[in-house]
Amino acid sequence: MESAKVVATLVRMVRDVQLAEDLAQDALVAALQQWPAEGIPANPAAWLTAIAKRRAIDQFRRTERHERAVEALGRDAALEEDAVSDLDVDTADHIDDDLLRLMFICCHPVLSRQAQVALTLRLLGGLTTAEIARAFLTPEPTIGQRISRAKKTIENERVAFEEPDASQRAERLIAVLEVVYLVFNEGYSATAGDDWMRPALASEAIRLGRVLAGIAPGVASVHGLLALMELQASRGQARTAPDGAPILLLDQDRARWDRVLINHGLDALRTAERLSAGPDRYVLQASIAACHARAFSADETDWARIASLYDELAALEPTPIVHLNRAVAISMAGRPQAALDIVDALVADDRLRTYHLLPSVRGDLLAKLGRTVEARGEFERAAAMTRNSAERALLLDRAAALEEVG
Repeated sequence: MESAKVVATLVRMVRDVQLAEDLAQDALVAALQQWPAEGIPANPAAWLTAIAKRRAIDQFRRTERHERAVEALGRDAALEEDAVSDLDVDTADHIDDDLLRLMFICCHPVLSRQAQVALTLRLLGGLTTAEIARAFLTPEPTIGQRISRAKKTIENERVAFEEPDASQRAERLIAVLEVVYLVFNEGYSATAGDDWMRPALASEAIRLGRVLAGIAPGVASVHGLLALMELQASRGQARTAPDGAPILLLDQDRARWDRVLINHGLDALRTAERLSAGPDRYVLQASIAACHARAFSADETDWARIASLYDELAALEPTPIVHLNRAVAISMAGRPQAALDIVDALVADDRLRTYHLLPSVRGDLLAKLGRTVEARGEFERAAAMTRNSAERALLLDRAAALEEVG
């Protein structure tokens, strides 16, 4: 996230996405070289930004055709002499504003919606190309090409790196919300690595959601997304064991759920419902999360209500992921065979070919129906597909438990 903030500041200054990324990478390399010996500065983002600005000045000075940029960047001559440690701590707040501003810039209408979201996730969301591909259920090379084309389009169309006005923000808000939503999802359930969650990403997404609620207080989707993130994040402390092992929703100690976050989320949901003029994807998902938050035990969960909400969501957004989650709710509402029928129909969907949660859900449904051997095979298949080691261990444990039963 520090890298994203640095890039956001640099794009505003140099007005070139690729150059901003290169300068940020140079600053990160400098940090890797200096911080082990000198220690991490009190304000890492400010340190990185200052180094990147200096590199920008040096580069522009070496290139005659950028004389105007040199003049703009060099107005504050003290930048070159100031010690990095002397930078104002308030710089971090300024960078935060730049981050959201650049999200709106990257969601420029000259790009398609998919390109807007992919570019912004890569540039500012802290997500790798592989993580973005998983979010879109799209092959990684396709996402890489989409991001490259988006950068070239911005350059060729000479997009002005200026903060959009109120009407332009309204046009781009849907794409910005999707970026924040996908960043939160990666923080809540990491695609790869040793940890099941990436709390810094989730926290940054919630922070951006709160800023957006201030910018667009009359938009139901904004409050719906904020409610969804806060309600989901409230489970954070209960989602892992002391050794980092994942704990599934039904097994979590709900006394460890953050009631302050739950109350904030329920307040945001009430605001969203008051503002909503019709079905909304974020409001519906927040309503589902609220059903869990209001239940003080797993047995108290209103699964019939959740299944009904998923029916509404599927009618609005009939994606394979929504149908997969709908199947889980239907199963929990007491109809595992009906749920399995839905999941079996999804097996033929190429978009889910490498999606590990499909065999994971299918394994759970088969186990409920007493088809133990098949269920064990599905959990093992899911474990082989995931790139998150904590989740892989959980799936293998579930497979082993079924072997003992068998």
